[in-house]
Formats: sequence, structure tokens, C-alpha cells
Amino acid sequence: MRTKHTFRLPPDLAGKLADHASRKRVPQALIVETALASFLSPDNSERMEAALGRRLDRLTRHVERLERHITISNEALALFVRFWLTATPPLPDTAHPAAQAKGRERYEGFVEALGRRLARGQTLAQEISLDIDPTQTPPTVPRK
Repeated sequence: MRTKHTFRLPPDLAGKLADHASRKRVPQALIVETALASFLSPDNSERMEAALGRRLDRLTRHVERLERHITISNEALALFVRFWLTATPPLPDTAHPAAQAKGRERYEGFVEALGRRLARGQTLAQEISLDIDPTQTPPTVPRK
């Protein structure tokens, strides 16, 4: 047995309800009944909360991995710059044009090598992990 209820809807919501019901070819009462049951269902909110919790946990792990990789990259760059600045003597003024030309050539080689390395999928973070624990199997890098 069903209980009859009468209520008023704002015109825009009533229009959306009528439009949805006509597109789905179901009575408006069925849509309202289904929406109300879903809204009042305690399982639905718990299920949504659990799904949201899982997504947040996954995002947290992902952000922590990114933070670790950024830290490794920053430290590697800082170590390289420190070493380069301490080990490289200053050039005389007459050698600057030749050094700049050689620098451009080396930079182009660096960019090509970087492209090949990225295409291979091996990252510095993975290499460092393997250097620390050689028994670890290298993880695969997801392609975008």
C-alpha cells in the first residue's frame, strides 16, 4: 500500500524532473521515489564515504611518491651544481666563444640523451632504488 504525498517543487526543478521522466519514459513519481530512497539510504552514504576514503588514500600515496621523486631530483641537481662549480675552473675571456659553441653542442646531445632515457622509461628514482637495494625488481613506468 502506498501513501499519497503532495509537495511543491520550484519551477526549474519541476521542469528538469518532467524532462528527465519523458526522456527515460518513466513516471515522475518513480524518479522521486528512487531519488528519495537513495538520499535516505544509510548504506549509500557509507558506501560513498568508503569510496572517497579509498580515493583520498590513493591520492595521498601518489603525492608522497611525487614528493620523494622531487626531493631526489632536487638533491641530485644541487649535488651536480656544487660539484660543477667546485671542479670547473673559470675560462679566460678569449675562450668564451669556443666554450659557448661547445656548450650548445653538448646541450643538444644532453637533450637527445634525455629524450632516449625518457622513452626507455627508466628514471633516476628507479636507478637510485636499485642502487640502494639491487634485489628489488625495477617497477614499470606508466606511459601517458
